[in-house]
Amino acid sequence: MEQRLDFITLSTPDLDAVRAFYRDGLGWTPLLDVPGEIVFFQVGHGLVAGFFEAGRFAADMEGGGAPAAPSGLTLSHNVASPAEVDAVVARAVAAGARPVKEPKKAAFGGYHGHFADPNGVVWEVCHNPGWSVADDGTVRLGPAE
Repeated sequence: MEQRLDFITLSTPDLDAVRAFYRDGLGWTPLLDVPGEIVFFQVGHGLVAGFFEAGRFAADMEGGGAPAAPSGLTLSHNVASPAEVDAVVARAVAAGARPVKEPKKAAFGGYHGHFADPNGVVWEVCHNPGWSVADDGTVRLGPAE
C-alpha cells in the first residue's frame, strides 16, 4: 500500500448542521453534496473530506463501523500568520463552532487555537513557521529558517 491518504470520512449525526457550518459558515465549496447522505469537500491536493450521515455510515460499514464519536483526533489547518489564526478561529466560532483553546503562542514556537465543529471534531488553526510544502507536495516540519 502506498503511503498516501485520499479521503477522510467522518460519520455525523447531524449532516445538515455540518453542511451549514462548513459551507455557509466557513464558505467551503462542496465537491459533491447528496442531501440526507453525504457531503464532500476538497481540502487539499488530491485530498477530500467527507461527512457521512451516521445511519448511512453505519449501514455502509455493515455493522462493523464505530459510532459517531470522534476521539483523539485533531484536524489541522496551517495559515500564514498569527493574525490569520485569530481570524479563522473567530469565523469558525461565529459560524457555530465551540471554542476549545483560545489562540496563543504554542510550545513549538508558532501560534495556534482550537475549535470543535458541530460533530465535536477538534480543529487546530496554526501558524507554524517551521511548516512548508515544496512544489512537489513534500512537507517539511522543523525549525523556522
